[in-house]
Amino acid sequence: QVQLVESGGDSVQAGGSLRLSCAASGYISSMSCMAWFRQAPGKEREGVAAIVTGGSMRSYADSVKGRFTISQDNAKNTLYLQMDSLKPEDTAMYYCAATTLWCELSLRTSRYNYWGQGTQVTVSS
Repeated sequence: QVQLVESGGDSVQAGGSLRLSCAASGYISSMSCMAWFRQAPGKEREGVAAIVTGGSMRSYADSVKGRFTISQDNAKNTLYLQMDSLKPEDTAMYYCAATTLWCELSLRTSRYNYWGQGTQVTVSS
């Protein structure tokens, strides 16, 4: 079993930055990938960024490329999402996810079998 707890969400103005954290506990070594997803009111949950657990390969949604950076601290079992140049359309609940499946750096929700409770990010214009 794996537990994921997100933190770092806040309200910021457009152009600002935030860093989200996801503390993981449990059988982390069994995870193949970890990722960040987001869900805005009335919209489907969408993948933002993914990273191979313990590795350096990453993938990003086109909408965040060049602005967001996913990283991990294996010693702390923590996943991060650095978000720069934030836009109002980045407003959403952000979720940390992990998977024991072969993920191929997928940004599809169906590839992930562990989820956190989410942290709210609000960007005002």
